[in-house]
Amino acid sequence: MSYIGNTPISVAFLTDTFSGTGSQTAFTMTVAPANTSSVLVSVTGVVQDPSTYSVSGTTLTFSAAPPSGTSNISVRYLGIPASGVTTTAYRTVTDTTATASQTSFTIPSYTVGYVDVFRNGVRLAAADFTATTGTTVVLANACTVGDTVTTVSFYVSSVLNAIPATAGSVSDTYIVGMSASKLTGTQTIPKATLPTGSVLQVVSTTKTDTFSTTSATFVDLTGLSVSITPTSASSKVMIFVTYNYSSSNTTAIGVFNLLRGATNISQPATTPSFNGTAINYAATSDAVIPGSINFLDSPATTSATTYKIQCRISSSTLYINSRGAGDSAFTSTITAMEIAA
Repeated sequence: MSYIGNTPISVAFLTDTFSGTGSQTAFTMTVAPANTSSVLVSVTGVVQDPSTYSVSGTTLTFSAAPPSGTSNISVRYLGIPASGVTTTAYRTVTDTTATASQTSFTIPSYTVGYVDVFRNGVRLAAADFTATTGTTVVLANACTVGDTVTTVSFYVSSVLNAIPATAGSVSDTYIVGMSASKLTGTQTIPKATLPTGSVLQVVSTTKTDTFSTTSATFVDLTGLSVSITPTSASSKVMIFVTYNYSSSNTTAIGVFNLLRGATNISQPATTPSFNGTAINYAATSDAVIPGSINFLDSPATTSATTYKIQCRISSSTLYINSRGAGDSAFTSTITAMEIAA
């Protein structure tokens, strides 16, 4: 069927039915109506005047017990109050007869900015009174005996307890807990909330090319360094280093140092002439030996921090990732893991 304008919408009113006993006067309703005018009450098909019953919460009380009958009492709700409303909106008119020189009047609670004041029937301008407390009105000019001061006050309802159905509207203060079944998919957990010993981040560098040096003093092992920016100054940084080396002389000593920036770390208690984090007798150029360095550092910073390897050899040539010049068949790595402290 066609309509001019919008299609009519029909909605069934919520209705409760009760069976009278001839003696029962109080009945429990499904919802709590705002007042007696918010429900339409019928007994045996006859609509009752609101003066013949009262409502308090979900309790409907008749002044006289309805007669016995099966489902002979009907309560039709003309409107269901919104749940989660902090207060009920209302308008209150108060008449007060002033005493001599009276300026202050106590009236029912109102929302500041929502009160009108009349003196002897004349509406006062905003400059003629002060209404900032929510319970009092103070006139700028004192009354004379017998003046009638009328206030029309409004208490505006608010839905402060209702949470909007929009993304991101639920703040942390409203969340008491959550079952594990709801924690599905990809979740972001603040690093600061993770327990001690948790891995906060991992960065790693893999060196796939070769390196060689004949230096008897420490030089950077190029390509074997890693930079990490701790999220907390109290965090630890676990360093893992693996490297593959050889030399052209079996009597040569290769020495490797782990550094944080320009500072040697993981140093031995004594300082021999060949001191270093790791000391290895270099193999012949036909044999490649794996080496490693592991160290838990405390950088005490949230700035970008670089860890690197330096090396030297006592004589001949030290090779990394190869058995000699031109032979590249190995990889070396350095990994930094931030650990929550």
